[in-house]
Amino acid sequence: MKILFATSECVPFVKTGGLADVVGALPKELLKAGEDVRVILPLYKAIGPEWREQMQHLLYFYVNLGWRRQYVGIETMNYAGITFYFVDNEQYFGRDYIYGMGGDEGERFAYFCRAVLEALPKIDFIPDILHCHDWQTGLIPVLHKLQYKQLELFENIHTVYTIHNLQYQGLFPIDTIEDLLYLGSLAYTSDALEFYGMCSCMKGGIVFSDEVTTVSPTYSQEIQTAYYGERLDGLLRTRVDHLSGILNGIDTAEYDPEKDGLLTQNYTADSFDKKVENKLALQRELGLTVDAEIPMIAMITRLSGQQGLDLVECVLPEIMNTGAQLVVLGMGESRYVDLFSWAQWKYPMQVSAKFQMNHTLAHKLYAAADMFLMPSLFEPCGLSQLISLRYGTLPITRETGGLRDTVLAYNQYTGDGNGFTFLYYNAHDMLHVIENAVRMFHEQRDVFNGLAIRAMKGQYGWDQSAIKYIELYNKLAGPAEVPKPKRASRKKAESETAEEKKPATRKRAAKAESSEAEAAEAPAKKPASRKKAAPKAEGEAVEKKPRAPRKKKAEAE
Repeated sequence: MKILFATSECVPFVKTGGLADVVGALPKELLKAGEDVRVILPLYKAIGPEWREQMQHLLYFYVNLGWRRQYVGIETMNYAGITFYFVDNEQYFGRDYIYGMGGDEGERFAYFCRAVLEALPKIDFIPDILHCHDWQTGLIPVLHKLQYKQLELFENIHTVYTIHNLQYQGLFPIDTIEDLLYLGSLAYTSDALEFYGMCSCMKGGIVFSDEVTTVSPTYSQEIQTAYYGERLDGLLRTRVDHLSGILNGIDTAEYDPEKDGLLTQNYTADSFDKKVENKLALQRELGLTVDAEIPMIAMITRLSGQQGLDLVECVLPEIMNTGAQLVVLGMGESRYVDLFSWAQWKYPMQVSAKFQMNHTLAHKLYAAADMFLMPSLFEPCGLSQLISLRYGTLPITRETGGLRDTVLAYNQYTGDGNGFTFLYYNAHDMLHVIENAVRMFHEQRDVFNGLAIRAMKGQYGWDQSAIKYIELYNKLAGPAEVPKPKRASRKKAESETAEEKKPATRKRAAKAESSEAEAAEAPAKKPASRKKAAPKAEGEAVEKKPRAPRKKKAEAE
């Protein structure tokens, strides 16, 4: 099966969030399963020379974007066995940011959506499944359904649309999108793209795609409610028969504490006692008190309200009173940058905050910390808790979205669990759970370490989720067909003799019971097929017998 992922970001080339991790890891599993999977994304300025030097220029062409005629360059490279295509246009992607800052965001990604569809016949890859991700590619299913599907090359393409975060919807003035794409007035009705007077790219993907997925089973249920549905819950309920939640995984080769080259000390579940060396090294690196007996709480997150940081703000002094160290890594809203900057000043050698995207430090922190805090307001799936589990760092999470699907609260009576959870979005509920986790670290270290070792042994890869995606793809396009044996030609080959000719149809072949000897003595008969029989060899007489006319049913009666 041919599968093309259309995305706005992908590791290792460019990343701002979990979307890039998903699109970087899932195709690898699909490739292992024998699928022909490829990825197309914009060629941003942020994609460094180490990748650009490996690319080859494939072709270029122009697309119509309203009254504009825009250049589309296609660069390509092979990475990890997967073919990647990069859409090159300096006007739209040669910028110092990936997205979120310009006033022409609608035009940039309307262009990308048009370029993806126009590129398919030119790169000689017509996929069975065109898998689109988040609002940046939401107009691809719209364009496909309204403008391309009636074309022969596009008629058998099926679209899948994955919602990674429903909150980001790609809202633009209707006139802007219509000026670019010429979709027609019927595309902007309330049951299509129109959303409270604007054009919603997210809504377009939901309405016009063949199947819609989300990144966890719980999130697929939550977004059908008014609280989580971002005013699209009614639409999602109408598409419930084509809506599914498939849990994300992580790249277990990249996040492997046994082989991770960025760690001070590698370790496994069987050598868990070596994990503490990573904490001591990071404490020295960050200027924190160097002491193996001090529990370390990590937060690697986007600094925004969605991540539950307002809960942390409410009870930060109480968290510090537990004696735990807090290490924060991330970028985002100035409100939270100010909060953790103040915390570093207020609690020297106990709090460290780095406001950056630092891949190396993130790996070190996953391995060094004892606990990982994710008190999210909502979380479609979350990958950080999966990585922390992989590294034996116990997550403290709120029971929402993918966090609920992946983190099981410790049960002191049965011993089950792989972390600590709280249900209600309440700062003191979170604080209570943190205090219990710190207390267990100090007073029940054997139980605490036992949970961490169990967490490390869990399965967090893409193998099972990839199977579910393949089942979804097969539901749309069907499994690959086994070529059927060709029927024997009804026309006689030149080398064949008249005696070798077989009856034209299978039914009549079954009735032909005469032996070759009988056939030689009997005069040649006209084949039963309505088509004329092939002529006999030259000079050979053919005796024709009149055929009794069929009686109509009425005459027979």
